[in-house]
Parts: sequence; C-alpha cells; structure tokens
Amino acid sequence: MPKNKNIHKVLVIGSGPIIIGQAAEFDYAGTQACRSLKEEGMEVVLLNSNPATIMTDKDIADKVYIEPLTVEVVEQLILKEQPDCVLPTLGGQAGLNLAMELEEKGFLKEHHVRLIGTTAETIRKAEDRQEFKDTMEKIGEPVAASKVVTTVEDGLAFTNSIGYPVVLRPAYTLGGSGGGIANNEQELREILENGLRLSRVGEVLVERCIAGWKEIEYEVMRDSAGNCITVCNMENIDPVGVHTGDSIVVAPSQTLGDKEYQMLRTSALNIITELGITGGCNVQYALHPESFEYCVIEVNPRVSRSSALASKATGYPIAKVAAKIALGYTLDEIPNAITGKTYASFEPMLDYCVVKIPRLPFDKFITAKRTLTTQMKATGEVMSICNSFEGALMKAVRSLEQHVDSLMSYDFTHLSEEALLEELKVVDDRRIWKIAEAIRRGISQQLLHEITRIDLWFIDKLAILVEMEEALRTEPLTEELLLEAKRLEFTDEIIARLTRHTQEEIKELRKAYGITAAYKMVDTCAAEFAAATPYYYSVYGGPDMENEARATKDKKKVLVLGSGPIRIGQGIEFDFCSVHCTWAFAKEGYETIIINNNPETVSTDFDIADKLYFEPLTPEDVENIVNIEKPDGAVVQFGGQTAIKLTEALMKMGVKILGTSAEDVDAAEDRELFDEILEQCQIPRPKGQTVFTAEEAKKAANELGYPVLVRPSYVLGGQGMRIAVSDEDVEEYIGIINQIAQEHPILVDKYLMGKEIEVDAVCDGEEILIPGIMEHIERAGIHSGDSISVYPAQTISETAKETIAEYTRRLAKALHVIGMINIQFIVCGEDVYVIEVNPRSSRTVPYISKVTGIPIVPLATRVILGHKLRELGYQPGLQPEAKHIAIKMPVFSFEKIRGADISLGPEMKSTGECLGIAETFNEALYKAFLGAGIRLPKYKNMIITVKDEDKEDIVPIARRFEAQGYRIFATRGTARVLKENGIKVIRTNKLEQPAPNLMDLILGHKLDVVIDTPPQGVEHQKDGFLIRRNAIETGVHVLTSLDTAEALVTSLENTDLHHLSLIDIAEIDRLPS
Repeated sequence: MPKNKNIHKVLVIGSGPIIIGQAAEFDYAGTQACRSLKEEGMEVVLLNSNPATIMTDKDIADKVYIEPLTVEVVEQLILKEQPDCVLPTLGGQAGLNLAMELEEKGFLKEHHVRLIGTTAETIRKAEDRQEFKDTMEKIGEPVAASKVVTTVEDGLAFTNSIGYPVVLRPAYTLGGSGGGIANNEQELREILENGLRLSRVGEVLVERCIAGWKEIEYEVMRDSAGNCITVCNMENIDPVGVHTGDSIVVAPSQTLGDKEYQMLRTSALNIITELGITGGCNVQYALHPESFEYCVIEVNPRVSRSSALASKATGYPIAKVAAKIALGYTLDEIPNAITGKTYASFEPMLDYCVVKIPRLPFDKFITAKRTLTTQMKATGEVMSICNSFEGALMKAVRSLEQHVDSLMSYDFTHLSEEALLEELKVVDDRRIWKIAEAIRRGISQQLLHEITRIDLWFIDKLAILVEMEEALRTEPLTEELLLEAKRLEFTDEIIARLTRHTQEEIKELRKAYGITAAYKMVDTCAAEFAAATPYYYSVYGGPDMENEARATKDKKKVLVLGSGPIRIGQGIEFDFCSVHCTWAFAKEGYETIIINNNPETVSTDFDIADKLYFEPLTPEDVENIVNIEKPDGAVVQFGGQTAIKLTEALMKMGVKILGTSAEDVDAAEDRELFDEILEQCQIPRPKGQTVFTAEEAKKAANELGYPVLVRPSYVLGGQGMRIAVSDEDVEEYIGIINQIAQEHPILVDKYLMGKEIEVDAVCDGEEILIPGIMEHIERAGIHSGDSISVYPAQTISETAKETIAEYTRRLAKALHVIGMINIQFIVCGEDVYVIEVNPRSSRTVPYISKVTGIPIVPLATRVILGHKLRELGYQPGLQPEAKHIAIKMPVFSFEKIRGADISLGPEMKSTGECLGIAETFNEALYKAFLGAGIRLPKYKNMIITVKDEDKEDIVPIARRFEAQGYRIFATRGTARVLKENGIKVIRTNKLEQPAPNLMDLILGHKLDVVIDTPPQGVEHQKDGFLIRRNAIETGVHVLTSLDTAEALVTSLENTDLHHLSLIDIAEIDRLPS
C-alpha cells in the first residue's frame, strides 16, 4: 500500500549522549531515517540531547531541539510543535522508553499523536519479559526456563528450583545494564539488588544459564502487508554468556549447516509476524552446538547495534527502509538505493566475509577488570571485509589502533602450560591471542574447544594464521608463500619481521611478483546485479586478479581520512567533522574518497562520499588505495589523532597534505620548536621542561616546584597525563607512561590553578575567525573533554577576552594554519597563559558550530581550498556573542566498567556529552544536568568528604544544599568545619572504622549525591576509590570537583521541570550578512 496520507509532521526521538551500550549506531540510523523521511516531503522535528553528532545538525531535520530526553520535555515539545506522529524506534532504548511512558500515561492519545514504526503493544510484547515469554510459548518457540521477579527473595526461591548458574536481565534496559551471571547466592543477591533498581518497572528476569551455546543473530525486516525478509544473519565467535556488543562477530554465519540456517530463519520470520513488527528487528538465538536444540534469547523491536553492522556488511540500508515502512510503504515499493535496480524485498546475498571486533576501554582504565560478561563494556567497534575469515580477522585486528597488528601482538610466552589453560577459562578481550599461544605450543584443538566452547571451525582458522607465522619464520620466502601470506592479510611489516628482511625489500618483492591489493565492490546481490554505489574492500591475488575500483579521469579528487573506532578521547565528534568536510568538497566540485573502518558512523554510510573504502587506517592499507586513486590531496585535520598520525606516511607516498603543513603540526607538538614560537609571539605559558627518564623528571619537578603536570607528548584525550605532588608520584606516573611504549619525550609542566578557556578558530593564512570563547566550570587540571563547558564565557573580563583573541591570531599566523586550530588557555585574573595548541579540529567543534550558527567545518574546508574568510562573507576576529547560553555536560559510563577509578583528572574518561541551551545560565545548567540523567532531588540525603585544601570552599556550598532541605552526612574533619560554621551535619565513620560507616550509608540506597574531592597523589587513592566506586555501582551521583558541586546546587535552586523554554537550533543562523 502506498504512503499514509495523514502523516505530514513527524517527531523523531534520538538516543541521547553516547554511553557504553548505546553508541553512534543510533545516530547513523537516525540520520539515515531523517533524510529518508525528508525525501518523502515530511516535516521532520528532531529531539536529541547529543550535540556532537551529525544527526542534530540543521541539514538533517527541519527543526532540531538539543534538549534533555525526559518525558516532560517531550510533552512540552509535542504541545509546541503538534506533530501527527512520533517515530521512536531509531533512538535506541532511550527513545523506546520515552515513547512507552507517554503512551502509558495516555498523553499521546489525548493529543491525537500516534506512534509509527512499531505499536506500543508490539514493544510491550518484545520488551516486557513476561509478555515476551507468553508470546513465544503461544507460537511454540523455545525459551530458556525463566521467571520474572520483583524482589530478591523471589529470585532466590526460583533459582533454588532450577539450579545455578542463572542469567539475570532487568526489563527495559540497554546494553545488558544491571544484568549478569550468578553462580552462587552471594552473586545472585548482589546483581539482583542492582538490577531491580535499574529497571524502569522494577522487574528482573531470572533464567536458566545456557552459556556455552552458540550465539546467532538474525536481522529481519517486515512491512505492514506482512512481507518479511532476512537481511543478514550473524554469528558470535564467543558463545552465549558474552554480550554481543563485546563479542567478535562474523557475518554471514560460518559454522551453521543449511538445515540449522533455514530452521532459525523460519523461526525469526514466525516471531516477527506474531509480534506484528513493522520495520527492522533483531532476533538473538542460542543454538546447542551438538544438536538442533535452540532457544530465543531476545527480540529488539527497533534498530539496534546489530542492524548498523548488518547494514554496513550487506549494503542494505535498514534504517532508510524502516523509515519508509513507517510511512506505510511496503517492501516491494521501495527501490534498493545501492543497486538502483532491485527492490527492498530482495534478500541480500554475500560472497565475502565480514568480521567485527569491539574496541574496549581497558587502556584508559588500567585498574578495571578485563573480563567480558552479559554487561557490555565496549565503547566502539571496527569492521573489516575480506574474501576469507582469516583475512577479515587480521584486517580488523590492525584497525583497532591498540598497538596490535597480528596474533603475536600480546605476549603470553611467560605462562606455564597450566597457567595458560587456566587463563583460557577466563573470557576477556585478549582471548584469541591466548588461543594462538596455546596452538603454538601444540595444545590440541579439541581441548581448546572444550575449555572455551568456541567452535572448532574458528579455532582451526586461528591455527592457519599461526602456521603461516611459523612458515614465514622457518621457510624460504617463495612467490607462493608470499602470495599466501598476503591473502591471509599479513602486512609487509609483519612479513619483514618474521623473515628478517626490511619492509622495503618485501614491497619490492611483491612488485616483482605482481602481488598487489585488488578492490572488490560490496553489492548486496552476490554480483548478480551491478551496484551503482561504489563501496569497496581489498583482497590479495596474483597478477590476474581483477580490480573493480577504477580511478575517475578528469576530476579533482580528495582523500578524507576517517577517525576509526570510537573510543574514549576520540569520539563521534570527529565523524561529524569528516562528513561535513566531505560534503563541502563535493560542493566545490571534487570527487570525495573516504577511508574508514567504523561500521557505526555516518561517514561510512553508502551515500556520503563518492567512493568509500572500508579498510584499516594504516600506512600500508592507505598506500594501496593511493596507488589506484592517485588523489590530488588528502585532508588529515578532521579525523582526530588517527588521521594526523598518517601525515608523514602520506607525504612519503607523494600525496599533498591540504591545509596546515605537516611541519607546522609538528611545531605545535614539539616542545622546543613550540617554545620558540611562543617567544616570537610574546605569549606566556606555564614553565616546563622536556625529559626522558624518571630521574630527569624528578629534578625538573623540584626546580619548578610541585604540583606539576606530567604527560607524554603526542597524545589525544590526555592519555597518560597525571598531576604529581611528590617524587613518588613522578616515579609511578613515568612507569605508567612508559608502558604505553614511548619513543617520544615526556613533558613536565608547572601546574597552574586558574580558569580553563578553550577556543576553536578558522584561519585562512592571514586572518582568523573565532566563533566564540568557551569556559570550563571545573578548574584547570580536569581534561577539557570531561569538564562542563559554557558558551559564551561567563566570568572572564573583556580585557582577557581581547587578549585571548589576539593570542589566537598570533599563534595561528606563526604556525601558518590553514583551516582549523584549537587552543586551550588558562586565565588567572587578567593573565592569560597558553597550555595547548592543536592545529586540527577538536571535540568542541560540533557543539560550538550548532550554538553559534557558524558552519565551522564547511568554512575551514573552503579555506583549505584557498578561499579567504572575507570573500566568504565573514568579518574576521571574535564573533559577537549569541543571546542564549549553551552548556556542554560530559556523560560517563562508569557503572559499566567494574573497578575503574572515576575521579576526574587530566586523563579523559567521559564517553559522550549532552547540551543544555537556554536564555539564562541557570536554566541551561539545569537542562544540562537533566540531559546527563541527574534528576534530583530524590531522597535529599548527601555525603560530603573533602580534602583539607577544600574545607573552606565547601562551607557556602553545603549551606546552599542545606537550604534546599538536604540532610548532610560527613566524615570527622569535614563535619567539624561545617559544624563550626553553623551547618547541621551528621557525623559518620570512615571506611576502616566500625559501622555505621560511609559504606553502610552508600549501600543503604537512600542517597542523592556524594561530594568527594580526592587529594592528588598515589598513597591517598585507596579509600576514596572504594567510596566512589561503590556509590556509582548503587546509582548515586558522585562529584569529584567542588566546581561541579556548586554548579549542581545552583541548578537545583532554579528549576521547574514543567516550564522549560525549548530552543530550535535550526533557527540560529549566522550566515554571512
């Protein structure tokens, strides 16, 4: 049936800030769907609190509200905009939960707004654990023995009847939050208490544990006429028991026989039909490895992480098709955008293998447990495509950017055989490397399968890679051996290392034998129909291997390097920049070529660039593409550190770097060169020295005087940065930095307490444009990505602002910047110091573009191509301030990573951000806290425990909390100071003292906030660490900076949930006058 005539205006709900378990895949889907709705002439209103993504850009929807995702906001927005319907299935769990709450309250019905995409009844059948179970039993689909419980006692009773181990899954949560596997009563009690608290409806499903079965997923589509297709089926290498987001996933499945494949396919189509789903849906199965027994684990009635992967793996645009189905179209009416000839009702077939590997954040959280369970921990993922599983695995491993390039990267040779077998029982992120080590020692594959439950087929494939390492080590390098090694995607560097040649020799040898990378096209139909959208992956063959990528003649070409997997410190912001840059080049008449390997982002969508290469971002892989495409230039300033690191390699290949030259980028990173430039420009900076050893560092620190900032040069996201207050600290920190393999020197700086200010600017070689000045609420010393940032700056003088603009101009000129530059300053009174300069785009670019209305990235791109700011219609210099105030709030995912320390410092730890925007500072601040999920007051109880330096400053803050009706608990020192100042306080014991102590209070679940400012330095960390960790795990908000605490109390004093002003950022326009 054709499209529904009664739909004219659609409200799309986004997924909010990026957290572990809900990452960029929803922005990719949401962006694709919004564009698909606009094609159909709909008016699209978008609500999403995340300022960092392309989805909240005014090019994507007609009206864009970057507001907190709460029921009150959606209600006020519906009254203001009066849409006909709400599309909730693209905003992940956040979008679904909001829509369900509005539906249950009767608000939608009352205002004649309908849900499209999927009905509330369907969502309930799939999401409500008991209804889902009943529905499955009705159609005879097997599910594991289970029961929904609402109290810990019920859970215990049921578990005793079915026996341990059991899996616990809270209802209506995402990424397995609050879930886990319990092997005994103590674990059961712990997980249940937490899970009941996290569930929206206070329900947890307790079910028989089927860990060790194969985990298989099907991605299916259905329309309102009942047509169903399977888009793709996927198999997790790890058996059931590891969250699919943390598993290595292969598409299509490799170890299923035809009978099993058809059996599960039939089951998936039965389920989607019974649930009445319209649009995309994901069904997860557990399959018994030896028999045909299976059971349904869960069904997601929405676009999910797996659908982003399935889309990129097959080229089938799931979100786009789902949006059209929501408007009433059927599958046989929707053309396939990639082939342009077939329809969406045609099932994709794959003649290649796709491997996805998760990017886990353990490099940021050294103390965290590395084990993987049903609670997701990955921040992002990489995907690779090849004509064999081995090749795809090797490519994916080197795409991770974790200093790994093969199965030899982690060294387990020191373990005894017994210890190695023990290690294999533990599921963590390094398990495939441990299996490889076991194979090298000749441990039987059967034994490995019995321990890990990983299918023998995969273990055998790992063995093939290990055999190739051995062959390269011991046999002469013949043409056949070299070709086979390249087919398995061994890089020249590894081959050189194993055969004791140089990399150049291997490259020459390949040339002589005619062994080069050839590119194949992804075309959904196993080459039965020609694809119209070029989307490539590489394979190796002999001289007669056909290459499907053709260089375009007579057109200027530009290479845009993407930013790889999402990780803490390099997030979705850089993808926003890459996409805008690509669009701007296309407008200027260039052919655009993107290289990236992240399946969950917009930059790897099939229609963003003219050509997309899904490849690892390493020098060798990039060079293979350069040899075919011969681009006129490459842009590295938009892809974060990933792209910057490739600059030197690109220059060696003879590719012109567009924008700021590589020498100038180096000058900003190199301490001595940079100091010279600052002196020429007469700009002060905190005093500092460059050192190589711990001894030199201690000497430097004593000359400068503690506290000092210790950090490696060339890093992104403050990795390895620490504030040291003593010689012991310096020794420990230098040790940590050297673990991260450093050939670069280490910087030791005097640490200044002042206001941290940040500026992004565009420079055309002569003049600069500064969209606005941002001020951090937290004092210097907390990483800029983790601090609350305010635009326009509120507390610095006009003189300081002028100084900042002047210093920015001088620096941009001295570094010959063409394009973007990001500078961080510290302001103490009227004095302005420079702490860091990055001649590239930064993570604040998307947010500052949106709140000032100045399209920074397109502007920078046109400047890179030689246009001048004045000719583009802009008045250079600091732009006038906007009339509203915008506050960017970091969002953390601490509760997902057991054992990570959450106190903030110079090393970045947040996974995402949200925005509060309003006419007044207080309302903007309140909205920012709301968006980050801090909804207070609840119980009006709080704990305060601060270090000695903070005792004076805490008094006025505590007094204001008291005025809001808070009961304050404090430890001895803090309690004394508060009492002396006339504040009512209840004294409580420290951790090592007898009960009732701090821990009892925290575990009593009746707290709103803990203010705990940890003293810097190594020996003080134990106590505070335990307090903060446990508070987070029981869902209490923990603030480790007084500035944040003050901001929170300010927002509590001025709030009204039901009367918020809503601002459409699509109307903020600062195009040239």
